[in-house]
Amino acid sequence: MAGLATLAASGVALAQSATLPTVTVTGQRPSPSVGVAGFGDEPLASSPFSAQVVTQTEMKDRGTRRLSDLTQIDASVSDAYNAAGYWDFLTVRGFVLDNRYNFRREGLPINAETSIPLDNKARIELLKGTSGIQAGTSAPGGLVNYVVKRPTGTTTSAILGWQGSNNRLAAVDVGTRFGAMQSFGVRVNAAYEHLDPEIRSLRGHRHLLAVAADWRLGANTLLEAEFETSRRSQPSQPGFSMLGAVVPAPGDPRINLNNQPWTLPVVFDANAATLRLQQRLTEDWRMAATLGTQRLRSDDRVAFPFGCSAQGQVAPPFTYCSDGTFDLFDFRSENERRRTDALDVSISGKLTLGGIAHDLTAGVLYSRYIARFQNLAFNFVGTGNVLGTAVTPPDPQTLSFNTNRDERSTELYLRDGLRITPSFRAWAGLRHTRISRSSATTDGIAGPAYSQAFTTPWLALSHEFSPQQIAYASWGQGIESVVTPTLPSYANPGRALPALKSRQFELGVKGGVDAFQWTAAYFDIDRPAATDTGADFFIDGSALHRGVEGNVEAQLGALTLEAGAMALKAERRGSQSAADNGKRPANVPKRTFKLQGRYRVEAQPGLTLLAGLVYESDRMLHTSNVASIPGWTRVDLGSRYEHKVGATQLTWRVGVDNVFDKRAWRESPFQFGHVYLYPLAPRTYRVSLQADL
Repeated sequence: MAGLATLAASGVALAQSATLPTVTVTGQRPSPSVGVAGFGDEPLASSPFSAQVVTQTEMKDRGTRRLSDLTQIDASVSDAYNAAGYWDFLTVRGFVLDNRYNFRREGLPINAETSIPLDNKARIELLKGTSGIQAGTSAPGGLVNYVVKRPTGTTTSAILGWQGSNNRLAAVDVGTRFGAMQSFGVRVNAAYEHLDPEIRSLRGHRHLLAVAADWRLGANTLLEAEFETSRRSQPSQPGFSMLGAVVPAPGDPRINLNNQPWTLPVVFDANAATLRLQQRLTEDWRMAATLGTQRLRSDDRVAFPFGCSAQGQVAPPFTYCSDGTFDLFDFRSENERRRTDALDVSISGKLTLGGIAHDLTAGVLYSRYIARFQNLAFNFVGTGNVLGTAVTPPDPQTLSFNTNRDERSTELYLRDGLRITPSFRAWAGLRHTRISRSSATTDGIAGPAYSQAFTTPWLALSHEFSPQQIAYASWGQGIESVVTPTLPSYANPGRALPALKSRQFELGVKGGVDAFQWTAAYFDIDRPAATDTGADFFIDGSALHRGVEGNVEAQLGALTLEAGAMALKAERRGSQSAADNGKRPANVPKRTFKLQGRYRVEAQPGLTLLAGLVYESDRMLHTSNVASIPGWTRVDLGSRYEHKVGATQLTWRVGVDNVFDKRAWRESPFQFGHVYLYPLAPRTYRVSLQADL
């Protein structure tokens, strides 16, 4: 890799009329804040919770193009049914994030059942653990918040990139400030990508246009507005599976089972916008009001492998046939429309009561979600095979009903950070949520409608036992709402289950000394569990996840190392099936280790060598724990070279993911009562050039 990086450096270096001495500045990286946590600008290093912030520069260096790529960065994050060409799923601390409720954009709730572009995102925030004070309903793993790029001054940047078989990307990022006292700002991001990854039969394209603007109406008033529109059109990749009772060896990861002559792309059209007014009321108090909307349109279409009726397979876990064949279905759910609107109004400030300083935030969040669907097709069309060579006729008849949904939510919240002494702080939060939900099938038959109200508390205590070193303990509750999958195999498709109340306890330490920074946390999460039989979906006992996770960053001269690890004990308790109790959940590794390294080559100023290692242990394929896939280790290498040509800053990035072309099953999601397997992506090369004026 060093040779590859040196070749890139020498190939782009241009003769300069003058050579200036290089000045290198080192020091601790400032601790970011995590806005989605709800405690304002409190630095992450002194906050009593676990979180991860990934900046755009880090995403570019690692070749991040979609949210699922974050699995290479944080040890608590792993894959959860991440199919190429489809929307992203994440597992955090062993729990799958709910794409309807666990995602935020600019702090407001959005629906993540779509493809979310990253080209106009300044950073991604991941808050780990039960999120009852930040979200009325959400799965207990955590929250993901997308923060868009805002006008910060004059920005002129362009990127050309190539990746995989023939992926080609072109993107621009242009911004400026103007007017009296630079009171107006605007920033425009645009991108187009021709999609042609290593996986066969997966060609497509995507594009994005995003505009962000602000107006400083005065010293105390800021108005911000932004809008983005995007489209992604690309076939998706179905998973492989067990062959009867056998877990097959990983085959060619380039095979795509969605390769019928009648295969159509999955299409995601997305529009999103926010309008925010921030008003400073006094030196210590300010008000903010944020209005957001998101409108999605999708065509979900795939040649879908599902089960093996030829061998009499009528009960879960569904797998493919022992001879490598499977039942193939023509699935089409077209013109899916989802709309989310949200309004958040809050006031925050500082005051002192009884000699104790308080950082207070109080507010209300109103949100509305509407989903409208058409009848869908899920029709048996013949027999496929794991080599992807079988050809079947299509059957696009939309004979199955879908489920339309309406949801409204009003959330009142209060948060307080109390400084009891210079070294002791208490943190408290309370959120009261009232939800109203209804549904109806596409044939006009009304489904269950219900309303609920609940309150979720959160408490924490932190102690700075040494300068820049804290210990903390926290406890909180969360609520989530789950819905039976909308497939004809279920007895009550689209039925909402009663609200699930989870709770989490966490102990942690954070600190930094000179060039070392570290965090460590123990967490204990108890969450009601839903059993998915493929024919029924119901509450059945609970899932208990206990684990430890730690991260360390060390700057050793020219070398920077970032390492993270997690050990997780996840088990089922109280299930109606006694055989399931004490068993591990499907698709959750017990141990993970992630390592990222950067080496600044002093002999070649501007050149940085990059390396990454990801290890994940074995995963179970089913709650019975009778079969598993082995653990795997992947190594990535890369380099970044920066230099100037006149007034233009050029940044070259070269990378190789999965350097040793490791063959392994990356994950084993259990979806719709079926065992699926997804392979590690094959060795993939990437090159990009960024020009900043």
